[in-house]
Amino acid sequence: MSQSVNSGRLFNASCFALITTAFSFSIRAGILPQLGTEFNLTAEQLGFINSMWFFGFPLAMIIGGLVYHTIGPKTIMQVAFVCHAIGIIMTIYSGGYTGLLISTFLIGVGNGCTEAACNPMIADSYEGLQMSKMLNRFHMWFPGGIVVGSLISKFMTDSNMGWQAQIWVILIPTIIYAFLFWGQAFPKPHVDGVTSIGENVKAMFTPLFLFIFVCMAFTAISEFGPQQWTGLIMSKSGASPMLILALVTGLMAITRFFAHPIVAALGQTGILWGSSILAAAGIYLFSTVTGPAAYAAAVIFAMGVALFWPTMIGFVAQNVPLSGALGMSIVGGIGMFSTAIWQPVIGKWLDDAKAEKMAAGLTGDEMELAAGQATLSTMVMFPALLIVAFGILYFWMKGRKTVATSSAAVH
Repeated sequence: MSQSVNSGRLFNASCFALITTAFSFSIRAGILPQLGTEFNLTAEQLGFINSMWFFGFPLAMIIGGLVYHTIGPKTIMQVAFVCHAIGIIMTIYSGGYTGLLISTFLIGVGNGCTEAACNPMIADSYEGLQMSKMLNRFHMWFPGGIVVGSLISKFMTDSNMGWQAQIWVILIPTIIYAFLFWGQAFPKPHVDGVTSIGENVKAMFTPLFLFIFVCMAFTAISEFGPQQWTGLIMSKSGASPMLILALVTGLMAITRFFAHPIVAALGQTGILWGSSILAAAGIYLFSTVTGPAAYAAAVIFAMGVALFWPTMIGFVAQNVPLSGALGMSIVGGIGMFSTAIWQPVIGKWLDDAKAEKMAAGLTGDEMELAAGQATLSTMVMFPALLIVAFGILYFWMKGRKTVATSSAAVH
């Protein structure tokens, strides 16, 4: 007799796995200045270390999507646990730049395996509106985990605890998700044809999927670019960078928890278009304000990026269903791969901006703030491009629905 699927336990395990991903993002962002000081690293080198997190992520997502229906989510999550555990321990004993590159890459692989396994697993565990609700609540734990991780990092840093102690904290949710997944049965797909790689690939070579594929490269960097560099860029603004990160991600978590009525009111394309406008406004304000006003900018930015990721994944699941687990992994993967590519570029922007401001006679905190805000102003181009792209998508999908409704009326 086959073992029954405990959807609730699998969902909780998935959430703790995503919390591990979130801790690895926020705590590493919090200790970035300490790593730079201890190992004498430039902003560009820190950018390459960051990029390993984002490079390992999409690599594992894409491979995981390809083999999901062959080896199953159980094996993929076992790989995730091994990579997370080794990556965390190796970070602590890295000894320098090269070790940090490798350990960060392994953690990224663990994070990618989590996304590759859990997104389709949750989609197979639930149906209809319940599936949409649970996917949003699953993705809530990335910003939610970042809030907790950011506050932990701030408390430990303010208490003069070393960065190694902060990295050990990431191991806690890792052990919890491994325990919850242990010995569980996993759900089977409930969409015909979705297990065929040929059908998946055919579905992905359609204009709609390819359009979303390109847009995801810019939605991801619009979200992760400013967040990953908050500690360095906003540290001299008169506002706490980790509190800004906690505020942004806290609002993101709340928005994702209550996402269902928002989606019902605005639709997926309306959310994407509106989000790009708010994200651009938020990043622009980050580049111009100081002190308490930075927290107001954080609220606008959070409202902009909150629903980007789950809406993009949900859009693919709803509008290109035959792309299956592979399609969801490819879309998520390109978002992370894009972020990996841009991380050292952003670091170079920051280094160049510092050199420019120093040449202009600025020094100390004044130079750091001016350089950081100049870098943020350059980042506005990411959501600005999306305002145009999602505006096109909004009217494109509206036109498709109108045609479909007219056809149905004729028949």
